[in-house]
Parts: sequence; C-alpha cells; structure tokens
Amino acid sequence: MFAKVLTATPQGVGALFVTVEVDRRQSAHPGLAIVGLPDAAVRESKERVLAALRRIGPPPEPANVVVNLAPAEERKEGAGLDLAIAVGLLATRGVVPSDSVGGTLLLGELSLEGRLLPVRGVLPIALAARDRGIARIVLPAGNATEAAVVEGVEILLARTLAELVLHLRGERLLPPAEPRPVGRHHLPAGPDLVDVIGQEQARRALEIAAAGGHHTLLIGPPGSGKSMLARRLPGILPPLEHHEALETTSVHSVSRRVPRPDGLLSVRPFRAPHHTVSAAALIGGGTNPQPGEISLAHNGVLFLDELTEFRRDVLESLRQPLEDRRVTISRARRSLTFPARFQLIAAANPCPCGFLGDSQRSCRCTPRQIERYRARLSGPLLDRIDLQVQVPAVPWRELGAHRRGEPSAAVAGRVRAARERQRSRFGPDGPLCNAELGPAEIATWCEPPEEAAALLERAARTLGLTARAYHRILRVARTIADLEGAETLAVHHVAEAVAYRVLDRGRESAPAAAVQ
Repeated sequence: MFAKVLTATPQGVGALFVTVEVDRRQSAHPGLAIVGLPDAAVRESKERVLAALRRIGPPPEPANVVVNLAPAEERKEGAGLDLAIAVGLLATRGVVPSDSVGGTLLLGELSLEGRLLPVRGVLPIALAARDRGIARIVLPAGNATEAAVVEGVEILLARTLAELVLHLRGERLLPPAEPRPVGRHHLPAGPDLVDVIGQEQARRALEIAAAGGHHTLLIGPPGSGKSMLARRLPGILPPLEHHEALETTSVHSVSRRVPRPDGLLSVRPFRAPHHTVSAAALIGGGTNPQPGEISLAHNGVLFLDELTEFRRDVLESLRQPLEDRRVTISRARRSLTFPARFQLIAAANPCPCGFLGDSQRSCRCTPRQIERYRARLSGPLLDRIDLQVQVPAVPWRELGAHRRGEPSAAVAGRVRAARERQRSRFGPDGPLCNAELGPAEIATWCEPPEEAAALLERAARTLGLTARAYHRILRVARTIADLEGAETLAVHHVAEAVAYRVLDRGRESAPAAAVQ
C-alpha cells in the first residue's frame, strides 16, 4: 500500500512544503524507517506516532514501512510532521481513505496518548499555503488564534488524532477556526513620556526619531534618564499596519526565544538584549538558524543599553543589517534570510567614569582613557546613527519641582501626522519613512536652500563628515520639516539636524560649534 500526505516545516520566515510518502509492505521482519534528511526531532517522531496509533485501534499486522520526506535533499526540522506521518500510516492500513487528504495540509505534533500539540511557524506556513493555492489546513486547536488571521484558506482544528480520523472518514467533521479581530484597546499602557522631567532636547530628539524612523544614540552620565527615554519610544510610534503585524508575528512564530504568539501582535516589539549578548543571539544563527534580536525587533525598537560595553565584533555585525534592513544567515547546506527593519536606540556614558561634562560631578578620566573608551564605537557604525544626542543630568531643583512633561499621546499625534505626510509623499511603493530614503529620493525631497547648503558645507568641512553622514543629516532635516508641516527644507531645519551629530564635534565642543 502507498499513500501521500502534504505537510510543511518552517524555513526562515517562510515554509518548506514536504510530501510524506508512505510505502507499506507485508513482511516477517517489520520495521519503520524515516528517510529524507530528517533531524533528531523528526527521527524521534517514529516513537510518538506509533504510541499515538496504538490509542486508536488494534495493532496492525507486521509490515515493513518506509516513510520518505520529499524533497529528500532539504533538511526537515521539528515535530510538526508527526500528524502527516501518522495519517499516511493510517491510509496505508485502510483506516482512512487514501484520497481523503487531497488538497489538505496536515500539521501538528503528537503526544504519546494521541493529543495534538501546538507547533511553531504556523502563521508563515499558513500564508505560504494560501499563496500556493492549498484549500485547507488541519492544525492543533492550540494554534487556532495564530492561524485564524490568515484569509483565503480553510483552517480546521483538531484536538486529537482520533478526531481527525473521524473527520477523514466523514463521520464527524472538524470545526473551522473562527476569525478573531485584532483589537488594540485591551492592551496594557506602556511607560509614558509624562514621567520624564526636563530633558527637553532629548525629548525633542526622541520625537524626531519616531517621526522619521531614525536610529538614535543617547549620551549622558548615569541616572540622567537615557534608559527612561528609550523605553518610551514605542509609545509614540505609529501602531502596526496589518502587513507589518503579519511580518512581525511570523518572525515570533518561528523563533524559540519568545513565547508562541496568540494571534497577531498588535504592538511594536521592544527588544533590549544585555550587553553580554553574542553575535549569533543578536544577529541570528545557530546550527539550525534562528532569528536574532534584530529580527525579533522587526518593525519595532532594538534598545542597546550601555552600548560601549558590547563586544566590538557584536556591534560591527550590526552595520549591514542597519543598511539592508534584513540579515542573511549562511550555512553549509543553505542560506536563510530574516527581516530586520528595526529602529535602533542606544545609550552610552560619555566616558569610562560617566561624568564627563556633568555640572555636578567632575570627570576623573584622562584624555587617553576617553579616547580608548569612545574608540569602542567605530566610525562606520556611528555614521549609521542619525541622531547623537547629549542627555545631561537633571538638576535637583527641577526634580523637586515635580513638573510633569508632555504626555506620549500628544507627541504620538504629531508623529502620526508626520508619518502621514511621508506616506502621501512617497506613495505605497516608496520608502516607509524618511530614514529609508535613498540617494535619488534625497535629491528629490531633501534639496536644501542656498543658505542651508552653505551651512552644510561648513559643517562637513569642520566635522569631517562622510557622504553617509551628510545624507543622514538631510534625512533628519526632512523629518524636522515634516513635523512642522513644511513642504521644503529651511536653514533652521538643517541647523537643528547638524546639532544632533554630537560625536562628530569632539568631546569638548559646544553643541552649536559646528554651525557657527
């Protein structure tokens, strides 16, 4: 007897479709072999499947069974193939009709007692199945909310293997997954900018960063509020669009580093890895490549606190993803690409002791120590950070006054208005925000007036700006103009953008020295 069943396994943030071919022959020397490059979890499925099959009927006659996972040259990973293997075995025994699974994709892990356990990667598999024209998918009931967000394919839910057998026989049909709308009003409120006292320049920079999607570095002494500000960035960003939510949820669905998503993610992710993180954990990788922190922060925020304490090689590995907004992990057998459109916000002390420029405490570091400390951040990496902002310590007089700042809701309203201006300017097929503008778009939309061009020339000559830094200043100036509702750049837009290049001015220069 021979049977074929369709299943799939996650591959990056996509799917590898697998045809389970089961060949059963009567034999005095019974056995079950699984071939087709299975990993350890797939090889162990033999024991899970056989135990589950014993729960739903008498033991079969002795036979020699070969299970082939096609295409044979692709490695198969995970326990999600259990259900397809079990149904294939049942079909060769005549327990279910061999044609009952036509046009159906089966996915699920089996427990020893025959229950279906939820698996990872359901959302990207369901999206790929819909695009391939597959009519229906049978899933564990535990994956219902994740799969129900996909339209255009029928999702059927099973709790046990026995329920699926009855469905395939036509005796009792499985229930379909009910679409569940994604609401935002039940989400817990995040930290609010209203708690931030003082720091007007840093708050302004945070608003610009949110409005244009700009990478940001906050530099200041310990306790000045750098982390407090960074953690409030997600609260002023625009809500996730539907396509962004699908992309972000797909990454979280395949990752073993985060909880399995319960439906679509409705808030932008905020990832804050410790400075001891490895390059593989930050960028992605491993023997079986997994998305790293930069991909888990896709369409959200990646916060690197104590930036200068990260290993140099780890920071340098960020350079290409910051430009390309994706990362490719290459291994001997294959390469996988994960999305990485994240907004970087980092925090660092100005010197090893942390008090350089502090009006209340004196710095004990020598010029050589400060030079070595700042050399931990390479020029090419700093070039990719649009806003470099000083965050001085807040005087005690201001802290004692208990003056509350502007709430996040008010700032978020201005950010959304600026993003809408960018959306209407660039169109549906253009860049998502000003931070993604290429040279052609910069030439079209960021042309500075004559006076601003002269200021930029002086700044570039004084600060030794690279071409990349020059373009980033123009992108920031475009965002400042968008926040004001201005159609063209003005000299004060460019002057303010130049003022946010703190590390280009030298450690003792005044904030406005570059533009005087």
